[in-house]
Formats: sequence, structure tokens, C-alpha cells
Amino acid sequence: MNIQPLLEALDLQEDAARALADDLRAQTEDLQARLREAEMHLEHFTITRKTVTGLADRLPAVAPDLPDHPDYPRILAALNHTTEPLRAKDLCEVLGHEQLPKNVKGNRAKLKRLVKLGILTEADIGNFARKQ
Repeated sequence: MNIQPLLEALDLQEDAARALADDLRAQTEDLQARLREAEMHLEHFTITRKTVTGLADRLPAVAPDLPDHPDYPRILAALNHTTEPLRAKDLCEVLGHEQLPKNVKGNRAKLKRLVKLGILTEADIGNFARKQ
């Protein structure tokens, strides 16, 4: 019996199986590279979501309208430039007002109004700071 034709047929099938395996390996490598890229994008989205969520917690949900007086934006700017709470008396100096009782009381009233609007917090009696 001549097995040569059988061996040749076997070689053809082996070559076809090897070519298919090589093609599937190449596709697998491509899919793995695409999967790594997709996972990296997902990781970036997760980091971005975490960052945005962390920052959103620090911002007021809806920015309330400030009362119509030029001191209010200046008060907020002064509080943005300090890490310590401010007293009404200290605010006179920052705003360039004389430290007269009427000016201190006026500043205290403005600070209290900002507390009611939810923009500031009264850390302790008479000390005002930005809400965290």
C-alpha cells in the first residue's frame, strides 16, 4: 500500500490548520491590544468621574444670586484668599472701611446674609468662612 498520497493529504490539512492557528493567534493579539486600550479608557473614565465628583462636592449646587451691593463680591474674594475664617472687624480692613462700630455691624450683617444664602458658614460665633 502506498501511503504517500495519504501523507500529502495530511500535510495539506496540517498546513491549513497551522495557517488557521497563526491567523487566530494574530487576531487574538489584536483583540488583546484592543482590550487593553478599552480597559485603559475605562480606567481614565473612572478617574475622571472620581475627580469630577470630588470637585462637585465642593461647589454649591446652584450658585445663589448675591445681594446687589459691591461689597459682596469683595467679601467672597477676601475669603477665597485666606484659609482662616474672617471676623467682621477684620473685613473692615480688607474692604478699606474704617473700623467704626457701624462699619463692623454692617459687615457682620453682610456676612450673616451670606450664611443665610448658604455661601458662607459661621465657623464659630463671629468667625466666617467659605463653605467646604
